[in-house]
Amino acid sequence: MVTLGYAGRLDSANVGALWRQTADILKHARPSRVIVLCEEIEYCDGSGAGLLFYLRLKGLKQGFAVEFKGLRPEPAEMLDRFDADRFAEYGKEKRHIHPAEEIGHFAWQLFVDVQEQLAFIGELHVAMVRCLVRRRQLRWKEVFITAERAGANAVGIVSLIGFLFGLIMAFSFAMPMRQFGVDIYVADLVAVGLVRVLGPFITAIILAGRSGSAYAAELGTMKINDEIDALTTMSLDPVRFLVAPKVLATIFITPLLTVVANVFGLIGCGVVMLSLGFPLVTYTNHVESAIDSGDVAVGLFKAVVFGGLVAGVGCLRGLQTKTGPSAVGISTTRAVVSAIVLIVLAEGVFAVLFHYMGI
Repeated sequence: MVTLGYAGRLDSANVGALWRQTADILKHARPSRVIVLCEEIEYCDGSGAGLLFYLRLKGLKQGFAVEFKGLRPEPAEMLDRFDADRFAEYGKEKRHIHPAEEIGHFAWQLFVDVQEQLAFIGELHVAMVRCLVRRRQLRWKEVFITAERAGANAVGIVSLIGFLFGLIMAFSFAMPMRQFGVDIYVADLVAVGLVRVLGPFITAIILAGRSGSAYAAELGTMKINDEIDALTTMSLDPVRFLVAPKVLATIFITPLLTVVANVFGLIGCGVVMLSLGFPLVTYTNHVESAIDSGDVAVGLFKAVVFGGLVAGVGCLRGLQTKTGPSAVGISTTRAVVSAIVLIVLAEGVFAVLFHYMGI
C-alpha cells in the first residue's frame, strides 16, 4: 500500500513537478492500493484534477485500488465528469483487419467520392451557365485576380520547366538517333511531343501543385472558419460565388501557359540542336514541317480540359474539408493527388480517342 498526500495549491504552476514525483513513486513501488490524502489541498484547478484523474486511470490500468480521502466537492465533481473506465479500455481492443472488409470499405468510399464529384460537376456547370447568361452574377474582379495569381505569376516556373524539358528530350533523343544518322529528326520528335502532349501535360501538373493546392487550402480554411456556412446563410451559392471565378480563370490561363511552355521547350531543343552543329534555319524548317494547326489545336484543347480538372478538383477538395488541425493539409494533399491522377487518365483517354479519330 502507498499513501500519497497533497497540500497547498494544485494548479498549473505546481502540478508538473508533483506529477513527475507521483509517476516515479508508482513506477518503483508497484502498489496494490493507493490512498490519496486530500484534506490539505487549498485550491485545485483543471491541472490538479488531471493529476487526480491520472491516479485513478493508472489504478484501473495496473490493477490497484485508488482511494481519495478528504477531497472537496468542487474537485470531486470535476473528477467525476470523466469516465475513467472508458479511458482505460481505450486502445485495448485490437481491430482485426479483414481484406474483404477493407476492399468493401475502399469501394464504398470511392463510390461516395465519385458521386460527390458528379454532383459537384453538375452544380458547377449550372453556376457557370448562370454566370455566362447573367454576367453581373460573376465576380469578374476575382476572375482577374485569380488569373494573375495562377497565370501571370506562374510564367517563370512554366518557362523554366518547359525549357528544361525541351533540353532533356533533345539530349535523350539525339544520342541514340545519331547512331543511325537521323539526329536531325530530333527536332520533329520534340516539336510534336511538346505541342501535342508534354506542353499541356507539364502545365497542368505545375498548376495542380501550385494553384490547385492553393484553391483547396483557401476554401478549406474558409470551411473551417465557417465562412462557407455564412455565405449559405446569406443566400449566396458558394459554388457560384467562390468556385466559378477560380475555374473560369484557370480554364482561360491554362492554354496561355501551355503556349509559353511550348515556346520555351522548343527554345531548349533548339539550343541542343545548335550545339550538335545544325544551323538554326534547318531546325526551324523541321519544326514548321512537323507540326501544323491541328497539333496546336489538340494541345490547346487538352490544356482547357486539364485546367478545368485542376481548378474543379482543387475547389471540391477544399469544400470537402473536415474539422481538425490537419484538415486543410489533408484537403491540399488530396487535391494535388486527385488532379494528377485525373490528368493522367484524361491524357490516356485523349490518346486513344484521337488515335481512332485519326487526329
